[in-house]
Amino acid sequence: MATPVIMPRQGQTVESCIITKWHKKKGDRVKVGDLLFSYETDKAAFDEEAKAEGTLLEIFFDEGDDVPVLATVCVIGQEGEDISEFMPKDASAAEDVMVEEQQSIAEGQGEMEIQSSAVVQEGNRIKISPRARNLAERVGVDYRQATPTGPNGRIIERDIRQLLERGQLVTPAAREQYMGTEGMPIGGTGIGGRVTTADLQSAKGEAHYEMPQPSVQGIKAKEADYEEIKLSNIRKVIAKTMHQSLANTAQLTIHTSFDATEILAFRKKVKEYGERLGLANITLNDIILYAVSRTLLNHKALNAHFLDDKMLLFNHVHLGVAVDTERGLMVPTIYNADTKSLDEISREAKELVEACRKGSINPDYLKGGTFTVTNLGSLGVEAFTPILNPPQTGILGVNAIVQRVKEVDGKIVTYPSIGLSLTFDHRAVDGAPAARFLQELKANLENFSIFLAK
Repeated sequence: MATPVIMPRQGQTVESCIITKWHKKKGDRVKVGDLLFSYETDKAAFDEEAKAEGTLLEIFFDEGDDVPVLATVCVIGQEGEDISEFMPKDASAAEDVMVEEQQSIAEGQGEMEIQSSAVVQEGNRIKISPRARNLAERVGVDYRQATPTGPNGRIIERDIRQLLERGQLVTPAAREQYMGTEGMPIGGTGIGGRVTTADLQSAKGEAHYEMPQPSVQGIKAKEADYEEIKLSNIRKVIAKTMHQSLANTAQLTIHTSFDATEILAFRKKVKEYGERLGLANITLNDIILYAVSRTLLNHKALNAHFLDDKMLLFNHVHLGVAVDTERGLMVPTIYNADTKSLDEISREAKELVEACRKGSINPDYLKGGTFTVTNLGSLGVEAFTPILNPPQTGILGVNAIVQRVKEVDGKIVTYPSIGLSLTFDHRAVDGAPAARFLQELKANLENFSIFLAK
């Protein structure tokens, strides 16, 4: 019996996901647990495994397609099974699949191969799907050079993407004139080998009255060595969020540092006795998260959301923890952190970080934060300017341990110091209240054993 594979719903707010890569192709045999495809939401990336054994009978969506959650992505079953009941309702996706099936029934495989080897025209119009035409115009590809693989010799989006990898590109200024030529390949001297207006004039013989000289700009452009990569959906969201954060908020960063002698000594004891007591591997960052979760309760303007005409002051601290992953920055949330012990915060933080790095984080845990902590200390950063995560009003940056000096009983002594960088929205919080938060946090960390006993 044929089994449909649907696009999972990753979180209550996710409406669609983008397929980033297919690991199987139509006709492949699959076993339970085989990787079928990878996909992204606007916050995380996931892999979908096969839950049934059989043959991959049909694939309804290509790489790059935005697929609604719970929509049928592909079908696994036995060869020859009827899969019409699983055809997607989306007309644009289903039309190509149904026409292709009808074409394969009406015509032999040999004739289909002939039709897919050259562009087929209807009168004077090349047969190309709207999505393929839009993509070709957007990236500057001459779609007449494409090898159609769609039904009835139709150029589809996949053909344009293949042409983009090996084909000829045209600058916007030269596109209209180029499309009026006979469609023969013309050498391009523009960036990335793009055909320019000068290339078209040279091809027409309009500049043959003198020995053609290569353009200096063209030479420099051709010498440029770079790798072009497509932005992931996550990176696009990060870029948009960071830009909006700086454009729409009044951000100010203030810096301080604290004597880390107390927490380093506490951390040493935890490493020595923690396993015996059944404690998690509590880190310096866990200690800072714990101190922040308690200190914020006395500074509610920093544990808040600013919504232009009002503020939401939260009674509990939902602490965001910035995580560096291969896919980009993620900020999972420790909900009600102010009600959890140091050991609980340490365990939950590690679990969330691991889920982010594996790409298995539930998107519901990537929202709802009221304050964020980001730590670049492990990378040796001594000071930086964190960017707010709106509508939050504050974010704390944690820096590296450096040795500083101070006077104690008339003597100059060295001590380990950790810098703290607080960025806050000046629309919601003034400088003095923000400084008082740092002042109290500093005191709590420098006297952590006593603070922990509260």
